[in-house]
Amino acid sequence: MSTAPSELSHNERASRETASSEAEPHGAATLEPMPREATAREAVPRDTRWIALYVLCVGMLMIVLDVTVVNVALPSIQDDLRFSTSSLAWVVNAYLIAFGGLLLLAGRFGDLIGRRRIFLDGVGLFTAASLLCGLAGSQSLLIAARFIQGIGGAMTSAVILGMIVTMFPEPREQAKAIGVYAFVASAGGSVGLLAGGVITQSIDWHWIFFVNIPIGLATAVFARRLLEHDPGVGLREGADVPGAVLITAALMLGVYTIVKPAADYGWGAGRTLALGGASLALLLGFLAREATASKPLMPLRIFRSRNVASANLIQVLSVAGMFGVFFLGALYLRRVLGYDALQIGLAFLPVTIAMGTLSIRYSERLVTRFGARNLLVPGLVLILLALVLFAQAPVHGSYLAHVMPSMLLLGLGAGVCFPALMNVAMAGASPQDAGLTSGLVNTTAQVGGALGLAVLATLSTSRSGHLIARGQSTAAALTSGYHLAFWIAAALVAGAIAVVAAVPAASRPA
Repeated sequence: MSTAPSELSHNERASRETASSEAEPHGAATLEPMPREATAREAVPRDTRWIALYVLCVGMLMIVLDVTVVNVALPSIQDDLRFSTSSLAWVVNAYLIAFGGLLLLAGRFGDLIGRRRIFLDGVGLFTAASLLCGLAGSQSLLIAARFIQGIGGAMTSAVILGMIVTMFPEPREQAKAIGVYAFVASAGGSVGLLAGGVITQSIDWHWIFFVNIPIGLATAVFARRLLEHDPGVGLREGADVPGAVLITAALMLGVYTIVKPAADYGWGAGRTLALGGASLALLLGFLAREATASKPLMPLRIFRSRNVASANLIQVLSVAGMFGVFFLGALYLRRVLGYDALQIGLAFLPVTIAMGTLSIRYSERLVTRFGARNLLVPGLVLILLALVLFAQAPVHGSYLAHVMPSMLLLGLGAGVCFPALMNVAMAGASPQDAGLTSGLVNTTAQVGGALGLAVLATLSTSRSGHLIARGQSTAAALTSGYHLAFWIAAALVAGAIAVVAAVPAASRPA
């Protein structure tokens, strides 16, 4: 008898539940949660997006590595193909002219006809050109292949950041994804020094180009499977042929002026001023065209965003300073301290490790916690301190005491600053202009790097030559020239710190 009430209550509950289920509309069952299937559905696109990010970053790494890998191999290329000192520079210049000149155009065409299409075409062109470079047996063929490589590199890298911010619209995930990209784009140069030294010394300079072929093929295969098709807004929304011709000609001529006449004859030479003036005139013509065109190639509205304008100015100044460390710092290690190619690559490893740890593991947390804008000054200050320390490295310096501290500070500063800077830049971009803004970010990085390297190398060489003429030893004169370059680089980074005041306070991921 004592169990009856409980049995009655159980039966009553069961009958009520049955009645309730019968009273529900017929379609109500579809609203019941399905935890396992829902979790699976959510996990698949998330995992796919992150794998797609890594594929994009591998494509970017292939482009970034190429620049520094080639620089390490230049002496071997010169000996094998009998380049003169002046003509050897075109192995680098041909690539830079095409790459810097076409970045902005490639980014805009990604918005118009699809970023996935531009990326895949760029990877294919870069891979084919790498094969030609590796097979080159003459100076003219290598230079022509390097120019084609620059075109493919511009197409590949111009749209990557735009695809990333489209794939990861949620702020926390976007900050993490941009951190991974920033590490690859920034630290790839130091990785290239090590890779170039290993390949050139252990195999042959041809293989610095051949290694791109399997990487490029794998990137294309996985990108075709993982990247979603995006048709773009259509050429009718911005097929501005006159504007495309003006901006491409302006950038190519500008980069040529920086890497050739300015470096060879000085900034005040008549040839430098004439070509620089022509480049500026083409740029002004492009701006005039875009201000009046009904469907401009580059809508000037993107510069109304203080985020976009200030972030790109900061990048020009900071990258100009940092490039001095990668290139002139490598020369200091080689020509003053006597390091070989492999030792130089190993010397830059602290930059890569520090930058990678912060960019990949902590940048997303830092941006989410403090905001992108608030990280710019600390990161730039660390870079500034690295340059100041390097500017005091002596003729008979040791790695542990005089080089490694600068490398660590540089890696930490870049790991904090550059992911935040890219977040600031892309936070000011509308979805339809993401590719254009991505191309602009890459363009300012390349132009800033070329401009900074040309200025620093020219002033450093002039200073060293003057001191040698006065009777100083070669090692002391070279060191003094490098010191001058590092101090100027520090001044450029200090200017970037001053520009941070123009960045809006609420710079969160887009």
